[in-house]
Amino acid sequence: MTPINELKSKAMPLPLPNIDTDQIIPKQFLKRIERTGYGDFLFYDWRYNLDVPDSITPNASFVINKPEYHGAQILIAERNFGCGSSREHAAWALNQFGFLAVIAPTFADIFYSNAGKNGIILVRLQEDHVKTLMGRSTKNPDSIITINLEHQTVTDDEGFHARFEIEPFRKFCLLNGYDDISLTLRHTEALTSFEAAHEKRLWAMPKSHLAGASQPAI
Repeated sequence: MTPINELKSKAMPLPLPNIDTDQIIPKQFLKRIERTGYGDFLFYDWRYNLDVPDSITPNASFVINKPEYHGAQILIAERNFGCGSSREHAAWALNQFGFLAVIAPTFADIFYSNAGKNGIILVRLQEDHVKTLMGRSTKNPDSIITINLEHQTVTDDEGFHARFEIEPFRKFCLLNGYDDISLTLRHTEALTSFEAAHEKRLWAMPKSHLAGASQPAI
């Protein structure tokens, strides 16, 4: 996971509440065995014209396909973003498309956890602040929003300023680029030491582990 402190980017407005994980990444793509390539299927049902299965084309009216928003790393949505079933693929799809942050009034709890573990900053702002940023990004797609994780602030080039709350542990992981694996590997020395000491306590080991091991003298 890449460490992130400050993000400056134009933002893509998606003025819809209750966007669920099946809209973010439809269920038919969850059978893939790879963990990469999900960005191509982000918002699939809205992103493409699916009326003719043999001739799927981009939906030009959907915001993700509008040239003026290409390269946006911030998504602005309405309340309850990421609701529905639990699927980490939703966070993968957003991240692999290029989004590093989502701004919304509220997020579904499980999605909030999954996103943080995959390097996405989720910014909860009060509804009128979200509407202000969404309106500005709609009116001027080149408007730049700055999210400063260290100071927990959101600003833009038109004078907007707001603070957001984030759990200290989640903030620590995002600032340092730690996912669950890299966080565990920080303690490699302690884990190795524990394993070595544990192997000396034969009475605590399962029988299968003791097969062939030398037994203590009685």
